[in-house]
Amino acid sequence: MKIGELSKQTGFQIETLRYYEKQGLLQPVSRTDSGYREYDVESLKQLKFIHQAKSVGFSLNEISELLTLRVERDQHSCSEVKNIAEQKLEQIENKITELSKMRDALYVITDACCGGDEPATTCTILSALDDGSKQVGAKLS
Repeated sequence: MKIGELSKQTGFQIETLRYYEKQGLLQPVSRTDSGYREYDVESLKQLKFIHQAKSVGFSLNEISELLTLRVERDQHSCSEVKNIAEQKLEQIENKITELSKMRDALYVITDACCGGDEPATTCTILSALDDGSKQVGAKLS
């Protein structure tokens, strides 16, 4: 199938498919005499794999590594795959912790603000951000 048909079947934009090709994530099976890319059923499976991997947070670099492991399954162990997944999980957990601290700090400074119509010259949110408020800093640490 040509790239347009692959795009229709997968929902990926043609530009995305070309980008994936440039990144080495997807390779056409062949090219026609006129230069059109041709793909097969394995290309569909590979794009489904990429979509699933992206949906759980893997970066394109990580997906590239996983694709290599997927293609060369007999040369790699399950522990290698699990290690990549556990590293991603740790990154996500760290990001959740960081976002929770940011949320808590924002609650502190927004709760301290009256939110009234008076001039912002006395706004506690602006003051807290200007001063690097100890409350805000403590929440982000």
